[in-house]
Amino acid sequence: MIEVKNLYKSFEDKEVLSDVSTMFEDGKTNLIIGQSGSGKTVLMKNLVGLLDPTSGQVLYDGRDFVAMSKKEKVYMRREMGMIFQSAALFDSLTVLENVMFPLDMFSSMNLRERKKRAMDCLERVNLVGAEEKFPGELSGGMQKRVAIARAIALNPKYLFCDEPNSGLDPKTSLVIDDLLHSITKEFNMTTIINTHDMNSVMGIGENIIFIYEGHKEWQGVSNQIMHSDNTRLIDFIFASDLLKNMRNLVLEKETVSPATKNR
Repeated sequence: MIEVKNLYKSFEDKEVLSDVSTMFEDGKTNLIIGQSGSGKTVLMKNLVGLLDPTSGQVLYDGRDFVAMSKKEKVYMRREMGMIFQSAALFDSLTVLENVMFPLDMFSSMNLRERKKRAMDCLERVNLVGAEEKFPGELSGGMQKRVAIARAIALNPKYLFCDEPNSGLDPKTSLVIDDLLHSITKEFNMTTIINTHDMNSVMGIGENIIFIYEGHKEWQGVSNQIMHSDNTRLIDFIFASDLLKNMRNLVLEKETVSPATKNR
């Protein structure tokens, strides 16, 4: 579990995050959503240590990440996996070599053990047979699956995903969502996903944090969104007139009494 307490972040005189307090739970897909410029990316960067908060705490199972020394943070990052928006694979390395990279850097395994672990991860994301290919030979969805395999190679306790569905078609996005959700359950990871994808929100949003102008505006689960009375959340999720009309139709059907339904 990751707990954020009273987190503030400012750049010079501009406050980007204001008194954010929340929890990201083990074994669940925790989603951070919000408009562009709302502060959700800054929040994730504070969580992983790419930025230092102006004040506040980030607790990893009770351990204050902000207060750690540089050496302690380096050790702590070995418990983290990261999936970048662009997949960020090394073009000059094969798929297998890409997945092995964190093992080469941080594990004490011998070469045979590292290869086996990497192949196990590729099997988990259904990419056995692609290990000798280079990233440029793969589709966007396959590249994202390689990135997932690399991110779980060190058995992380915490998995961070920055727009994992960016640039993917809707069908492939669902495959990535299902994969992230199942891996989270399988390894009981604390998975945090920064996303604009409303299919992800409604499909795998087990714990959703809505950031609005730098503060936590709303927190809940996907099936609570339809009935929320938070107008900022509703305006964000159901941005178009079509989606708003669909929501209204669903709510109208739910208000029909059983007696009316049986007529």
